[in-house]
Order: sequence, then structure tokens, then C-alpha cells
Amino acid sequence: MKKLRQSYMDLHIQTKLMITILLIVAIPAAFVIIFFYSRMYSMVVSYTIRQEQDASATTAPQIEAIIEDVVEFSNELSDLDFYSMLFHQPVNEPVNSLSHSTPALEFRTAVEEAQSGDLITAVRIYMDFPEEDSDLFTDEYTAGILVPMSQAQGTYWYGIFQGTNASTLYCPSFYLGTKEQEQYGDLAYIRATTFYYEGEAYTAYIAVYYSSSGILEILSENLSLEGSVSYIINERDTIVASSDTSLSGLYWLSYETIESAFMSSNNFIERTILDETVYAGFYSITEPGWFMVTILPSDPLIEQSNHIIQRFAAVYLAVLLVAILFAAFLSRSLTRRISSINTQMSAVREGPPQPMESPDAHDEIGDLIDTYNYMARQINELLDEQAQAAEDLRISEFNSLQAQINPHFLYNTMDMINWLAQQGRTSEVSAAVQDLSRFYKLTLSRKQTIATIASEIEHVTIYTRLQNMRYHNSISLITDIADDLMNYHIPKLTLQPVVENAILHGILAKDSKAGTILITAWTENEDIILLISDDGVGMPEEVLENILYGTGQSTSGGTNIAIYNTHRRLQVLYGEDYGLSYSSRVGEGTEVQIRIPAS
Repeated sequence: MKKLRQSYMDLHIQTKLMITILLIVAIPAAFVIIFFYSRMYSMVVSYTIRQEQDASATTAPQIEAIIEDVVEFSNELSDLDFYSMLFHQPVNEPVNSLSHSTPALEFRTAVEEAQSGDLITAVRIYMDFPEEDSDLFTDEYTAGILVPMSQAQGTYWYGIFQGTNASTLYCPSFYLGTKEQEQYGDLAYIRATTFYYEGEAYTAYIAVYYSSSGILEILSENLSLEGSVSYIINERDTIVASSDTSLSGLYWLSYETIESAFMSSNNFIERTILDETVYAGFYSITEPGWFMVTILPSDPLIEQSNHIIQRFAAVYLAVLLVAILFAAFLSRSLTRRISSINTQMSAVREGPPQPMESPDAHDEIGDLIDTYNYMARQINELLDEQAQAAEDLRISEFNSLQAQINPHFLYNTMDMINWLAQQGRTSEVSAAVQDLSRFYKLTLSRKQTIATIASEIEHVTIYTRLQNMRYHNSISLITDIADDLMNYHIPKLTLQPVVENAILHGILAKDSKAGTILITAWTENEDIILLISDDGVGMPEEVLENILYGTGQSTSGGTNIAIYNTHRRLQVLYGEDYGLSYSSRVGEGTEVQIRIPAS
């Protein structure tokens, strides 16, 4: 207990306050979760069943309404004059005159208007008419509506009418023939009647076909639980429509079982089907004598209860998170100023101290903040002075190295112009002076020490042209640099000393006094690499080792001060990772890589 107490005492004040608030929130919530978890399944079952009861209570009347509309339309056909002429009185007049009559046209118009709607798909009147008077089936007004009885024979519904005394029949798709299902509709309401022709009685069936899509849509909308199914069954144990054919087959209940259960209860009852507990509800569709059955399997109910538990846990965690934030806010409001001082003072290990905002309260903590701010300002002033001194030193060294290069280039160029003047080549002297003037105009413009790569390429092009005036155009300069790299920046006079070194100590040291210099460039990670290669005499290993240190001599006897200065300028400006790197093979040539940051 002593160790536990000591550990608690060592905690931060903010942590202690947060623990206290969290315990107040967490302990009651834990008891609530434990209490409700065991009762959650029965609550979910009751709630889901109540939902399905409410939905089914409105679904059954909707299906009855569809059936009533079909029956009503069939009755409306019975009220038409043509129907009365066929079935309500003996047909004594010639058939052709009857099929071409105005009542026949009105009858056909009524049928076609009904078929153009969303419910009725077809109307057929099957008549056992004598074959010698079969013009009634082919005439303009009656063709396609009045059809011979031979088209009905062989269907299941025809057999039912023949074997029973039924006068009406509500047919599921199972009762209909293949042609009827494909061309007319998958459900039908059929009435049997009799007509008299030339003193003899003949049988006729009036079939009104309609689609089950509306009923299927209603059944599907009735379900809110995944894995559940609603289906309609008739008195012959035939499924009329189902929201899921496979599930209705799995959870099929006989009409007799449903009728018995319906008489005992209008609510959902628990049953076991194929060793699975399900909840079955039954609703009567009065007009056809059908039952609508809704099956709710237990597994989805269990899964739903688990989801509710998970959602409850998520809500609880969200509340807990809010409590944590609230606890943190309350505790931080008490310890904020002390923590801010501690944080600011700890940051000194990683960087210079930063002053804090002036305190609102001038108590002991406020005086401590004022004292810390005074100390931070004094230290930052000293650091700024030290950084400025280092920057001034770096700029001075850079300018000094730059100044060492410019006179070196000028000396060599003026020497070449003097030689041309001694040769009496005045036109070339004029061109050289113009090139030299252009070169220094670019170099000294705006007093900047940084130029673009494009300007540097122009520098070395002018320099090479000046050298070719002296050495009879024996030096070829080839540049191969992408346009998008030309606008990147580089210190002035970076390329020229390297090209100069390649000409004087590489190409001109050859017996032929001729050669080629190639300048290329590419990006590598965040850097730009410029490669200057020549086919001069190359350098031995001992010269190569000292060329970037300003010591030793080139193969032709010259010094390496310009190369050293160029290398040092880049390192002073960008850091030790940048500058020049040399590789050479004696008798084959030299390659110089210049690395600068792309930014």
C-alpha cells in the first residue's frame, strides 16, 4: 500500500484529476453494460417482431388491394356490352357481325387501356367455340383476346377447373403454362362461364393476367432483418410469390399448419425448422384465401443484438472520450501555467529558449514567467549576434574566393588578346574584346554572385570561342542540357574554371592540340549534377588526389588554385556535401561532376 500510495503521489496533478473523473464515469457505465447484456437478445427479438408486425399489418392490405383491382377490372369487363352479348344471352346472330360490332371495338379498347397500365399485362378469353365458326378468333377487334380453348388445355389451372366445381381461380405462376408466363404474365385471375350458341352450351374462361413484380416489391419492403423472408401461400400449398425463392423453400410451412397457427394466434410464434429456431408470423389475405407468411431466423436476430451491443459500446466509448476531454480540460485549466513553464524550459535542450506570453496574473507563477521571458530574450540576442557574425564570415570568405577567380580569368583572356594583337589579327581582336565585354557584363550585372545555368553555359561558350581564336578552332564545345534545368541557379564562374582547366591542361597538352568538351546535366534526388568531360591527356593519381585541395600542379605545370576556389565556393555556399569531384584516366580524358542543390 505504501508503494501504491507513493506511485499515486508521484503522478502529475492533471493525471490525478483525470483518473478521478474517469472513475466517476466508468464504474456506473460498467454496471449498466453488465446488467443489460443478458437481456439484450430478448429486447431485440421483441423490438424486431413488433416492427415486422407493424410492417406486415400494412403489407397484407396492400396485396389485397392489388388482387381487388384485378377482380374489379374483371368485373368491369362483365359490364361491357360485348361481354353481355357473348355470355349473358344466346349468340344467334352471325359471328362475323358480332366480332365487327361497335361493342367489340369498345371491349378491345378497354382491354388495351388496361394493358397499358402498371398492373394488367394481358386479357384472354378461352372459348370452346365450334371450329367452323372460328373467325371470331381472327377478326380485327377480337383477335388476340378471344382464343380457342385448345390453348388452355394442358395447363394446371385448366385441370383444376375440369376436376372441381370452382368458378374462379387465383393462379400463381405454377398454374400457368409456359407461353402464358412468357407472353401474358406470371399471375392470373380466371373465371369460368358458359355461353350458348345455336342452342348448345359451351365453356369459356375469362383470364386476367398481371405481374407479380408489385407484390414482390411489397414483400421485400416488408422485411427489415437480413436473412428473413416473406412469401404468400395458397390453399393448395403453392407459393404464389416470395421475396426470396430459396429461403421460402427452406422455411416452407404447409397451408394447414399456417391456418391452424393463425386460428390460435395472430402474432409471431416460435418454431423449429430444420433444427433452427425461427419466428413465424401469419396474415390472412381474405379475397383469394391466401396467407402471407413472414419468417425471422434467430441467427440474424442474435447478430443484430450483438450489433446493438457494439453500437452501445461505441456510444459509451464516445461518451468516455468526451469525459476524458472534459477531464483534461478541467485539469489543464488548473495546471496549465505550471506545465507551460516546464515545457518551455525543457525545450531549451533542443533549441534556443522561446519567450512566453505575458502572464495575466502577477502572482508567484506570473513573476516566474516574467523572469523566464527576460532570460530567454537575453540568450536569443546573444545567439542572434553569434549567428550574424558567422554569416558575415561566410559571406566574406565566399566573396574572397570569388574575387580570386575573376582576376585569374581576366589575366588569361587579356594574354590571349595581346597575342592576337601581336599577330595583327585586328578583326579577331575586336571580336574577342566584344566577347570579353559581354562576358563581364553578364558576370557583373546587378552585382549578384548567383546566375542561372543558362548564363553559365553562355559564359563558357564565350570563353571557348575566345580560346578558339587563339588555337585555330581546335576545341569543340558540346552542351546537352534539358531546357527545364537551364533556369536553376548556380554561383557565377563555376563552369568556366573547369572548362579552362580542361582546355589548358587537358586538350592543349595533347600532341594534336585538339579535342572536345561535353557538358551535360541531370537531377539526382534533390540535387542537380553537371558533368564536364574532355578527351584530353587526363591526370595521374597523385595529381587527382590534390586537385581539390589547392596544392600540387597540373600535368602541364599549372596550379590548381581556380579549381580549388570553385570547389570551396560551392562548399561555403551549400555545405560539405556539395562541390566538385574528379575522375580521370591518363591518356583518355577527365570527367568533373559538379553537385549543387536543386532548390
